[in-house]
Amino acid sequence: MSTRILVVYYSATGNTAALAGALAEGARGAGAEVRVRTVAETAPPEAVASNPRWQAWVDAGPHAELATLDDLEWADGLAVGSPTRFGGPASQLKAYLDTTGGLWARGKLVNKVATSFTTSSTAHGGLESTVLAINNVFYHWGAIVLPLGYTDPHLLESGNPYGGSFVSRSSASPDETALGALRLQGNRLALISGYVARGVTGS
Repeated sequence: MSTRILVVYYSATGNTAALAGALAEGARGAGAEVRVRTVAETAPPEAVASNPRWQAWVDAGPHAELATLDDLEWADGLAVGSPTRFGGPASQLKAYLDTTGGLWARGKLVNKVATSFTTSSTAHGGLESTVLAINNVFYHWGAIVLPLGYTDPHLLESGNPYGGSFVSRSSASPDETALGALRLQGNRLALISGYVARGVTGS
């Protein structure tokens, strides 16, 4: 049976979605079955309208199915991504993660392999703290937290061993350096999730 990977993200302007797509591509390249899901937009319309790129992204949607708890239970491994908001994940993503208490209470999230990724508009805008904040949820679940690490020479260029990231200077879209790092992250997630799943099931 193929390793099952869930990629869940929130994106306001499309940059985090692009990273999610690259990560999913990397996981599929390792032979995984992949679901890509987003979360509901909960910002008030006036906040969305204050940023033309945010409004355009919302107007162009939906960009993926909304994540459910069933998706999370289905997965052997998962990747969670968000733009940074004051050094932490966006409230839209956090709202989804905050619904997982029932799965947590039943032990359904234990030993899932989990990794995270992020975007920001400034070089020191909280990339690493956002990844670490998302990982805090994984610790509580009893998941196995998977860093990106410097596991490939390409990652020496990306500069973030915690998880894939991209700084969107002047509203730039993710470049090949960032997308390549996310493909590697997806490939690593699929491989390690497969090792763990096969070890747990004994197959």
